[in-house]
Amino acid sequence: MARSAQAQKAQRLNAAYQLLSRGLDMAEAAATLVREHAISLRHAYRYLEEAGRLKQPLPIAEPSVPITFKISGDVIRALRAYAAANGLTLSEVVTRAIMDYVSRVRRHG
Repeated sequence: MARSAQAQKAQRLNAAYQLLSRGLDMAEAAATLVREHAISLRHAYRYLEEAGRLKQPLPIAEPSVPITFKISGDVIRALRAYAAANGLTLSEVVTRAIMDYVSRVRRHG
């Protein structure tokens, strides 16, 4: 599922969660989701069923932004090997590495 689709699903699940938290019955909550999110009644009920199993609202991920930069061939080969060995995407590996680096610099900088 694409990141934007994941964010949209999280937003709809959170909306369903909030409706259920306010004590609306399923029919009223479903009608509200249909109206406010332009989805089918069937999908509204699916969101409500899933939201009913949540203990708290879901975090909504910020959308990814594509960037381009140059990396030497040996580094990209190592990156690809690490990603494949760990079942990760290149983006996940790079994002984790950058966030780790930034957090260490902030702690020591």
